[in-house]
Amino acid sequence: MNDWASYRLQDFIPFTADVYLRLLERMGETFWPLHLLTLALGAAALVLAFKGHTRLACLLPAPLWAFVAIAFFMQRYAELNWAGGYVGYAFIAQAVLLALIGLTGFGLDTTPRRTSPPVVIGAAITLFGLVILPLMALLTGSSWYQAQVFGIHADPTAITTLGLALILLRSLALWIAAVIPALWMLVSGLTLQVLNTSGAGALFAILAIALLGVVWKSIESCSAHHSG
Repeated sequence: MNDWASYRLQDFIPFTADVYLRLLERMGETFWPLHLLTLALGAAALVLAFKGHTRLACLLPAPLWAFVAIAFFMQRYAELNWAGGYVGYAFIAQAVLLALIGLTGFGLDTTPRRTSPPVVIGAAITLFGLVILPLMALLTGSSWYQAQVFGIHADPTAITTLGLALILLRSLALWIAAVIPALWMLVSGLTLQVLNTSGAGALFAILAIALLGVVWKSIESCSAHHSG
C-alpha cells in the first residue's frame, strides 16, 4: 500500500513534452493529406445530424476511431507508453459501439430539437473539435503537422464525437457512448498538465461542459417520457 502511495502521476507518463509533440507531428506528416477526408467526414456527420440522418451521422465517425486506435495508439503511442495498446482497444470498442448504434438505431434521438440547450452545446463542442482545436496549434506557433485533427489524432476525435453524441443520442445510449471519449479527455488533460504543455485547461473545460450537456439531456428525456 505504501509503495503505491509513493507513486505520482508523473511516474505513469514516461516521456517528455518534446517527445509527445513529436509524436503528434509524426502522425500529421505520415498521413497528410488524409486530414482533408477526415475533416470532411466530421463536417458531414454534423450536417447529417441536423438534417435527421442520425444513423449515417453515427456511422461516419466509427471507422475513424478504429484508425486512431491502430495508427496512433497501437503503432506509435504504445512505443512511448505500454498503456497505449490498451487505450487502442478502448478506441476500437468505441468504433464498434458507434457502428452498432448506427446500424440498429438504439438510443438515437430521431427528433432532436435544434434549439435545445444540450443540442446547442453538442454543436459547439463538435465545432471546437473540428475547427478550433487544430487552429489552436497554429496560433501558438506550432507547425501544421502538429495541429491535432479529427480522425487523425485522439483528442479532437474524442471531443468531436462527444459533441455529436449530444446531438444524436439520448438516455442510456448517450451515457454509454460518452464514457470512452470522456475518459480519454481526462487522461489526455492530465497528461498535458504533467508535461506542462498548453491545452489541458481547454480539455477539462470542454469535458465539464459536455458532461453538463449529458446530464441536461438525460433530464429532458426523463421529463418528456413522464409527460408522454
